[in-house]
Amino acid sequence: MPAVSVVIPLYNKALEIRRAVESVLAQSWQDFEIIVIDDGSTDGGAEVVKSISEPRLRLIRQENAGVSAARNRGIAEATSELIAFLDADDVWKPKFLETILRLRKRFPEAGAYATAYEVHESNGKVIQLQYKDIPSPPWEGLIPNYFRSALGSPPVWSSAVAVPKGVFEDVGCFPVGEPIGEDGDMWLRIALKYPIAFSWQIGATYFKDVDKWSNPSHPTQSTLKVLKTAKEAIRKGEVPPSLLPDFQEYIAKHTLHNAAWYVLMGKPKIARQLLADCKTKLFYKTKLWWFWWAIMPARVPCFARSMKKEFTKRMKSILPKCSQRMLKHKKIT
Repeated sequence: MPAVSVVIPLYNKALEIRRAVESVLAQSWQDFEIIVIDDGSTDGGAEVVKSISEPRLRLIRQENAGVSAARNRGIAEATSELIAFLDADDVWKPKFLETILRLRKRFPEAGAYATAYEVHESNGKVIQLQYKDIPSPPWEGLIPNYFRSALGSPPVWSSAVAVPKGVFEDVGCFPVGEPIGEDGDMWLRIALKYPIAFSWQIGATYFKDVDKWSNPSHPTQSTLKVLKTAKEAIRKGEVPPSLLPDFQEYIAKHTLHNAAWYVLMGKPKIARQLLADCKTKLFYKTKLWWFWWAIMPARVPCFARSMKKEFTKRMKSILPKCSQRMLKHKKIT
């Protein structure tokens, strides 16, 4: 039995899948199996996987059912007790699995093992994220309060985490049918029952310029499932009293995200309803800001949004020209 089962859901990522698989094969820890679940790709991605000569690599094909169904199939097919996930358009750093297994050995009680990750912007810039209320690097250990940390950059991300198979038997698998936000829902359910181990060792790269599994027209879809699960957990009394204040702020963060979208889409009435029900101390000023916009005529925030877009577009076209003129001026002087 391998130490880790690596599950890679694949859907129309023929140009990126080889890079992802090769980042697994380049790991400093080599005791693993790779399970690629081809979720009905139509761009030849499965053929790319077949061309990789590696006995530890398995390709399983299924009709398109979404990223959650693909991950769940990978969980079912895994032979290891520890399952790590990697999206087909992201990559691991060489010591990712080594870091995960070190965390696993030190903190066997954890329900998930996560590492820091970096974001690769479309312009080539690489961003190192900062996480809220996690001890400073090079610390690694159990996150003191996941829901407080999640108020900042997400400390757990789907391409930089591993989960014991038994945890899925306890909390359930990824929710099928959710176009986006299914991973956040999973980390929420795990964090309610288990501590989460974290290392500042950067273990993965998220490529922001690559299209992900879904591009919903409704951006708030990424928070809807999380909000539903969170509110249900409170209703059922599943949130420990010590976590409740931060859990409420966690809900408020996602609620404000939704309210902002409705304001900008010219639906202030829905935004006002969300804001009226939003209980927060930490984001109180943000709540007031969006409430102010929500009582304005619908066309006002829409106009402001369009003006901001136009301003950003113009600045992007002007700045390169200014830079060229400055360089030219320096050469002359």
